[in-house]
Amino acid sequence: MNERYGTSAYGGTGWSPRGDSHRAEIGRIWSACGVATEWHLLRTVLLHRPGAEIEELAEPLAVQMLAQPDPARARAQHDRLVAAFRAAGVAVQLVAPTGAVPPNLMFVADLLFMTPEGAILGRPASTVRAGEERLVARRLAELGVPVLRTIRGGGTFEGADAMWLDPGTVLLATGGRTNAAGAVQVASMLAEMGVAVIRAPLPPRSMHLMGLLRLVDHDLAVGWPGAVPPAAAAALRAREVTLLEPPPGPELDDGRALNFVTLGPRRILMPDGNPVIQAFLERAGIECLTTQVDELAKAAGAIGCLTGILERLLPEIPRGGSRM
Repeated sequence: MNERYGTSAYGGTGWSPRGDSHRAEIGRIWSACGVATEWHLLRTVLLHRPGAEIEELAEPLAVQMLAQPDPARARAQHDRLVAAFRAAGVAVQLVAPTGAVPPNLMFVADLLFMTPEGAILGRPASTVRAGEERLVARRLAELGVPVLRTIRGGGTFEGADAMWLDPGTVLLATGGRTNAAGAVQVASMLAEMGVAVIRAPLPPRSMHLMGLLRLVDHDLAVGWPGAVPPAAAAALRAREVTLLEPPPGPELDDGRALNFVTLGPRRILMPDGNPVIQAFLERAGIECLTTQVDELAKAAGAIGCLTGILERLLPEIPRGGSRM
């Protein structure tokens, strides 16, 4: 036999087998990233600073916005959002696209869903947002974040329709933005990690699950009064999670008070200008940091929608057990 067959190239002397799992290589071969809860310490986010794409929109409703944002004011508010995250100890990465940019790219939360092993890439449901996922995929690759799956076929999926109930369970909503075909693909990827999925159809006229329910700790959630999907409410009860329902009113509707990001256990970054709901949350023991985003909200989203989560402190895995 030719002597070359005993060399390292053919598995012979010098061959070094790759024994670590993909998850074990994150932080070494891949960049540090990963999420398995909605409430552990937030470490890294991905944002897009809106540019020329939000200027002089001929018809805001045609691009899924409620009104024309003032570009300069919107960018100033986004800059303050970045500063607020950094002041809270969160690293901020920017999409920083080149070439033409779609008008809704700022809503990065819809474009990915993070797992402990990397990102599931979104596939937005509307033609207005089609292709935004390419820009985020490029940036994730540059940052060294693994993209585990891209939704294909007729599936649609937006990351704001999924959230971690606990390290072994994801709540996955279907509705106008995430269809059944997309949900099946997301669930399939999560099943490979041993993660169960609870499906939760959204009530009529809902955009995303994110707009109806937020988790702020392992045993505490905040939900839109009377609108949390029944499957989600049942899952919270089964886990003995207290569901807070703030008082209804303009702060929920116009102030986007529930469109916040959890920075860590019982600590959030929420839209400024919502004193009633902020006081309600603070009475429940939630620390509320605020920043103004009312101009950005004219585009039909706020802090939660603007923020792609790349990394949280991952729960420890007990010896012989699952993550807790």
